[in-house]
Amino acid sequence: MTRAAVFAGRAADIPEGAAVVVELDARVAVFNVAGEFLAVEDRCSHQEAFLSEGFVDGRTVECPLHASCFDLRTGRPSGPPAVRPVRTYPVVVRDGSVFVTRPAT
Repeated sequence: MTRAAVFAGRAADIPEGAAVVVELDARVAVFNVAGEFLAVEDRCSHQEAFLSEGFVDGRTVECPLHASCFDLRTGRPSGPPAVRPVRTYPVVVRDGSVFVTRPAT
């Protein structure tokens, strides 16, 4: 891993459809989507709500506050009330451990 990485947990300990939260340059939610690990900033771009507490449907998470949906791969919202994307983070799984890194700038 070329950038500083933060350990998010063992892949086997993060259930499918669940999220774990780590601190990087912001609070980051790491989701297990059918064995694929995807990470986004854990703050809805519309209002103060944690996406890690939202409902996951495929590769989309629904904000628990006002139901804005975000693509976990791109961070883009599907429509109002959120109009700004959330930041995405690279995830690496190595030897069964899940790591999150800062995006390249």
